[in-house]
Amino acid sequence: MTKALQTCLWFDGNAQEAAAFYCSIFPNSKILNDSGMVVNFEINGQRFMGLNGGNQFKFNEAVSFVITCEDQHEIDRYWKQLTSNGGEEGQCGWCKDQFGVSWQVVPAILGKLMSDPEKGQRVVTAFLKMKKFDIATLENC
Repeated sequence: MTKALQTCLWFDGNAQEAAAFYCSIFPNSKILNDSGMVVNFEINGQRFMGLNGGNQFKFNEAVSFVITCEDQHEIDRYWKQLTSNGGEEGQCGWCKDQFGVSWQVVPAILGKLMSDPEKGQRVVTAFLKMKKFDIATLENC
């Protein structure tokens, strides 16, 4: 029998706060249990473990979570929530939340636009100048 994979996120004493924050952003999310040291939570059926491990390790861009968005409203909503309260905007749809976790907030149509033989390179050139993706600008390249 195959075991499901679970992502463990190492926090510096604020795993409960982070789990509550993520569950407030993503629909179909819930905290499963909280022992104080470890909080288990679920986002859209994907399980996560938040570990209060201390300050030895920090998050970086080597690992990021990708949110594929159907429309501009969804991009705007996730971007605003993730960059609020000390989060940071990055380039090309990348941002960090207040806990330092990296996210990519991307339109679902991006792959199709980039593979268009006529305008694919213009799309790439356009989004390299963006922080938050603007779907209308990309579609009009």
